[in-house]
Amino acid sequence: MSNLLYTVAVILVILWALGFFVYSLGSIIHILLVIAVIAILFRLIKGRSI
Repeated sequence: MSNLLYTVAVILVILWALGFFVYSLGSIIHILLVIAVIAILFRLIKGRSI
C-alpha cells in the first residue's frame, strides 16, 4: 500500500508539471499537486522513507 501511495504522488506531480506547461487543465492540476504533496508529507510523518 505504501508503494502505491508513493506511485500516485509521483504520477500527480508529473501531471501537474504537464498541466503547468500546457495550461489546458486549468486550476484542477494545482489541486492534484497539493494532493501529491500531502501524500508525500503524510508518508514522511509516518516515518517511512521515500
